[in-house]
Amino acid sequence: MNSNHVYTSDWFVSHQPIWERIISNLKPEKILEIGSYEGRSICFAIDHAAQYKNIEIHCVDTWKGGIEHERIGIDMQNVEKRFDHNTNLSIIRAKNKVDLIKHKEMSDVALPRILSDLGKDYFDMIYIDGSHQAKDVLFDAVLSFKLLKVSGVLIFDDYLWKENTIGGENILRCPKIAIDSFCNIFSHEIQILQAPLYQIYIVKVKD
Repeated sequence: MNSNHVYTSDWFVSHQPIWERIISNLKPEKILEIGSYEGRSICFAIDHAAQYKNIEIHCVDTWKGGIEHERIGIDMQNVEKRFDHNTNLSIIRAKNKVDLIKHKEMSDVALPRILSDLGKDYFDMIYIDGSHQAKDVLFDAVLSFKLLKVSGVLIFDDYLWKENTIGGENILRCPKIAIDSFCNIFSHEIQILQAPLYQIYIVKVKD
């Protein structure tokens, strides 16, 4: 097995400086990721957060892919194998202990169970990068907010992502309307951090 991380895309690289600042300030102990793919973002979190303390990671993904993966013929079995390889490598190299719990299922199944098992206000940092359908993003956001501690950070990916469809853009098949709705509804309980728009970074300031 390759002794280095194996990734087929570099989309996350541009976000790394912001993530590094957030993790160095927050020093998260418990992290939840919805949508893990090859593990690039969660490995970055492991590599940096585990410098400070023991950490607990929860990754939610079906590893079946979405419409955007089907259209270009991505082999999701190999994607999952790369996730396992990459995260195992980061865990082995980590300065402190890393417990990684893999939830191989839909987020609408996993998140209610995680909330029931672990309780609200459990996670220090949550990253939402699962389904890009607006109704799914909104569901993930609301459940994640309950799971997030006050002063914790919630990150949305793909704020400006658009699906290429024959009939043109469908706002209900994009994350933006869901993220905007969440931010409006919870406006008195959050602070939006200044950052480039492709990801949205939110601090939970109260329940």
